[in-house]
Amino acid sequence: MDIMKLSLEKHREWKGKIEVVSRVPVRTKGDLSLAYTPGVAEACLEIAKDETLSYELTRRSNLVAVITDGTAVLGLGDIGPSAAMPVMEGKCALFKEFADVDAFPICVASKNVDEIVQTIALISKSFGGINLEDISAPRCFEVERRLKEICDVPIFHDDQHGTAIVVASALLNAMKLTGRPMGSARIVINGAGAAGIAIAKLLIRIGFGTVTMCDRMGVLCEGEEWMNEAQKDMAKITNPDHLRGTLKDAMKGADIFIGVSAPNIVSPEMIGTMAEKSIVFPMANPTPEIMPDEAKKGGAYIVGTGRSDFPNQINNVLAFPGIFKGVLRVRAKDINDDMKAAAAYAIAGVVSESELSVDYLLPNAFDPKIADAVANAVAEEAKRSGLSRV
Repeated sequence: MDIMKLSLEKHREWKGKIEVVSRVPVRTKGDLSLAYTPGVAEACLEIAKDETLSYELTRRSNLVAVITDGTAVLGLGDIGPSAAMPVMEGKCALFKEFADVDAFPICVASKNVDEIVQTIALISKSFGGINLEDISAPRCFEVERRLKEICDVPIFHDDQHGTAIVVASALLNAMKLTGRPMGSARIVINGAGAAGIAIAKLLIRIGFGTVTMCDRMGVLCEGEEWMNEAQKDMAKITNPDHLRGTLKDAMKGADIFIGVSAPNIVSPEMIGTMAEKSIVFPMANPTPEIMPDEAKKGGAYIVGTGRSDFPNQINNVLAFPGIFKGVLRVRAKDINDDMKAAAAYAIAGVVSESELSVDYLLPNAFDPKIADAVANAVAEEAKRSGLSRV
């Protein structure tokens, strides 16, 4: 039985991957009086006087909402909120298993930005953080931006920022192996949607070098009329040489290729035009922009993909559990770029110098050190940034 059929069979057996479990005994009248009426009234009155006590007197201090509208689900596209639920449940299970963070799936039946924002804002007081998931671009940018303006809990779109953080982690270690100094790299990113734009912004923020972005219409360059507003904004901070043309043109002489786009669009010959010791991260799933063996055939020195059956899997599970564990610990108001960079350095640092190799850039996802390393780094940066409330 292949993995897809087996997974479907297990989903029928599980009937959901998460459940609510009581943290308190409710077996006697005394238990009932403490957990519910009349005793619960005292906790309610305390929170009414000071809302911050909701973090001490309820589970809010360790509770994240995983929210989607079902429009960009795990490579499946716009399949709707109900069909997105198995993925959201899975994400919640990962939060619990990897960082002991409680998470609850919420699937919103609307594609209207105003309705989505209002829905999330109205329920945000129940949670210590909001993880946006599988919302299509460019609406996801507006949803996140507006929620950050009106909510007092951290808002994190994992498809954007989780991906960017893990890519940055892998590149930090790849740069070491290739002997490239920070600031020197010429980077090409194919795919100018949510993930590609977030990756570009973080790599620029950390200071890897220059970035040139491409989409199906070609290279993002100021003056190109086919770009959407988000892409026009990116054209202002990327492509310093104002190159016009195709992905093939952009890859000539590049040190690094990052793909968050479509399968089989890069050839070994295109890899061959890149600089010596090229770093190639084709991350389209399930079929990457170029298969690792073909990339190596073309001359790639280091290859990473989004798949677990090849070395150097660039997997968001390395980032989001620890990030939320850290922000919940300090009751952070937001997750800023410095916190994302701190997370990237923390993940890269879990791989020791003796372990680091072209086939081992990132720690194994099941390494128990990862979540705490990321949480500690993010919490400390939140304090330095003035975003901590404890």
